[in-house]
Amino acid sequence: MKFAICQEMFEDTPWEEQCRIIAELGYTGVEVAPFAISDDLASVPKSRLLEMKQTAESHGLEIIGLHWLLAKTTGLHLTSPDQSVRDATAEYLRLLARVSGVLGGSVLVFGSPFQRNLQEGVSREQAMEFAAEVFRNATAEFEATGNVLCMEPLTQKETNFINTCEEAVELMQLVDHPSFILHQDVKAMLGAETESIPHLIHKFHDQCGHFHVNDTNLLGPGMGETDYHSILKALIESGYEGWVSVEVFDYTPGAEKIAKKSIDYMREVLASLKQ
Repeated sequence: MKFAICQEMFEDTPWEEQCRIIAELGYTGVEVAPFAISDDLASVPKSRLLEMKQTAESHGLEIIGLHWLLAKTTGLHLTSPDQSVRDATAEYLRLLARVSGVLGGSVLVFGSPFQRNLQEGVSREQAMEFAAEVFRNATAEFEATGNVLCMEPLTQKETNFINTCEEAVELMQLVDHPSFILHQDVKAMLGAETESIPHLIHKFHDQCGHFHVNDTNLLGPGMGETDYHSILKALIESGYEGWVSVEVFDYTPGAEKIAKKSIDYMREVLASLKQ
């Protein structure tokens, strides 16, 4: 099982130091938030991205891709009724695909709850068509750069658009492109789904290409009440071969402590499953 971690909780730490810590704790992948690179990605030279990639590789890490794709942006929205906004959003996704490609990444996770919420007067059906249009206009760039765009269902507390795996698959069918796939997140599934996580892992194993681990207390695996034995067991049984990436939202205990506790716990669970 391949473990990665989302690095924005280390954002105030120099990139090389982030990579050193993450690698020493036993992770082999790092997932990057675009805003942690720059608030103006279009102006970031290719040389800087290549330097980030080389630094990660020097520590035995792979940059697996990007998440929080539209966070801290302005004028972008997935389900806007404004054609110019949707066009700009698709263009930004194409830019992210190129950035990820240079970094050596292959996975981009579309969460961004605020930038996908239904706007006033927009129905769910219209929003699905608007979102499908945006993603269709970006998929060629994802394919060309060797990336997949993963749709992340989120809880109703976070967004009113795409809350369940079923809804994400419905959108995938509208987009109808192999570069647009499903993402599953433990916290989101616990908060939005009626079926168990192991059941959802098996049910959508053919569509899911990326997996985030965390807990409803916004910390990492092993730091809340969620028992991961059945979750990791289901990933193994379903034949999942992608990354298992730690994403947390409460950084209070400290980035290094969270990262260590999370991977140590998951390793303990894996060891117990082998007994």
